[in-house]
Amino acid sequence: MHTQPSKTLASIKYLPQILAQTMNEKFTLTGGARIGMANATFPFANLLVTKDVLKINASLIGNLVFQPQDIISIEPYTRIPVIGQGIKINHRIEKYKSKVIFWTTKDPHFVLSEIKRVGFLDNINSKISLADAAIIQRQEQGAFPIKMPVAIIAVAIWSILFLSDFLPFLLGNTTARTPIGIGVKTATGLLFATSVLALLSGGFRKLILKEGREFNDIKKFVIFIMLISGIMFLSLAIISFVR
Repeated sequence: MHTQPSKTLASIKYLPQILAQTMNEKFTLTGGARIGMANATFPFANLLVTKDVLKINASLIGNLVFQPQDIISIEPYTRIPVIGQGIKINHRIEKYKSKVIFWTTKDPHFVLSEIKRVGFLDNINSKISLADAAIIQRQEQGAFPIKMPVAIIAVAIWSILFLSDFLPFLLGNTTARTPIGIGVKTATGLLFATSVLALLSGGFRKLILKEGREFNDIKKFVIFIMLISGIMFLSLAIISFVR
C-alpha cells in the first residue's frame, strides 16, 4: 500500500502527536547510548517503547525511531558489567548507523522483558498507516536532529573564531602568554547565547531543528552546553578584568 507524497511530507509535522496517541502503554528508561562511533553518557539518552514505536533520544548524537518491522533483533550487550551494559538493536534502516546500543545500569534481560511486555516485538504490521508514513519520513532524514546547513554554518563560525586566536599563537605571531583572546571569548559567548535562544525561543528552535523533531530530544544537552559555556564565558571575563 503506497502513501501519497504530499500526505507523507505533511504527516511528519504531526509525528509528536501521532507518537503520543500510541503511548497508552509504554516503557521508558534514562541511560546512555552509542550510535556508530558517537557515545552519549548517562543521563543524556532516553529510551521509549510502545507497541508501535521504539525511540532512542541521544541529544545531538542522534534521535532514532524504529517500527517493529525495522528490527532484526534486540539482544543483551555487555562490555563492562553494570557500567557498560545495555541492549543492542540490530535494524534494517540504511540511514541509521548500524551500531546502536542503549546503555543502562539495569539488567539488560529486564529491559528486554519490558520491551516484550508492551508488545513492540509482537506488533508486526504490513500496512502503512499515517503514523508509519511519518516515521519513515523521519528515518529518511537520518538520526542527527539539527538541520545540516545550520550545523555546518555554526561549526564554521566557531572554528574561525577559535582559529583567529590559536593560529597566530601557534605561529609565534603574538606576544600573548595564552591563545585566549577576543576570538575564544566571542565563540564561547556565542555558544551560550545560542543555547539560551534554543531554550527560550520557539522560532529559533524551528529554525535549527529538522521538520518534525522535538526540542525535548536535545533539551538536556542544550542545558548542559549552556551551563558549561556560561561558566567558561564568566571565567574568561573575570580573568580579563583581573589582568
